Amino acid sequence: MQVREYDADDAESVEADRQILNAAHRSDCPWLPEVTPYRRQMQLRYGWDQSPERHLLACIDGKAVALAEVELGEWDNRDLVWFYLVVHPEHRRSGVGTALLSEISTMGRRDGRTKIGGAWWQTPATEDFARHHGFELASQEIYRRVTLADLPAGFADMAYAEAAPHARDYELVRIEGYAPATMLPALADLTASINDAPIDDLDIEDEVFPVERIQDYEGAAIKSGNRLYRVVARHRETGRLGGHTVVVVDSERPELAHQHDTSVPRHHRGHRLGLILKADPMRWLAVAEPQVVSIDTWNAESNDHMIRVNERLSYRPLGRELAFQRRL
Repeated sequence: MQVREYDADDAESVEADRQILNAAHRSDCPWLPEVTPYRRQMQLRYGWDQSPERHLLACIDGKAVALAEVELGEWDNRDLVWFYLVVHPEHRRSGVGTALLSEISTMGRRDGRTKIGGAWWQTPATEDFARHHGFELASQEIYRRVTLADLPAGFADMAYAEAAPHARDYELVRIEGYAPATMLPALADLTASINDAPIDDLDIEDEVFPVERIQDYEGAAIKSGNRLYRVVARHRETGRLGGHTVVVVDSERPELAHQHDTSVPRHHRGHRLGLILKADPMRWLAVAEPQVVSIDTWNAESNDHMIRVNERLSYRPLGRELAFQRRL
């Protein structure tokens, strides 16, 4: 087996990567739409927030049979290497995944990392592989989708109206595209409040969100061909931001939207801001992006509050992603 590293400019490797990923999705998570050549190239080029990632392909007799995305974070958790390892279903249980994991581990040790973790969809193969290599289950997330055509007329307006009396001390501000520079420090603080969300048994430190990282996130989302819609709750009396949420619409396939971060700092909770913040983008998209068919989201299975919000908005579970971790 040979392992080679590649990036978004290596068209042949990106296509081989995409074929493996789509084959694995058909097997493990068939509810996900097929990854297109453009979308995969953009994912490889920009990632979530332009943080460094390395990409590996494992080949047998010149044919790519497995891939790995390796995250060596620089903002925080400098002792952790995180990976997504995907083996083509036709080549599983053949030692390919084990060999590629060895490459990832070596990469992490060379970078001074002492912990290693990874995640993939819940399947017997995923759990067996993790257990065989000494990983312990540390967290699990639920992937959900709301199909807008299935909702009764005025559904989002009714959810908004339900929350509005509790949130009357706040006004909602809609921001399309990049946020104003003057708002970025407050958005950085809002984003950091995601550290209050459950992490189960993951051995990680709080994530760090300076203004530069917020800019990198927005840049990654927009440069990779998404239209970004952010709703912010602003306290009427003090002007302080009490929560926000972000939804992106795929410009290549504008029927698809994804819910990104939703966070409400602890001292602003108790005002139904989670519900009103997630209901308002549904109302906004109905006008700005009426072609949107579905919105996907995910959250920790132990995050009872956000699960209740998602269920109130008719998000339905599709699958579970498992995260595993061990010492390196």
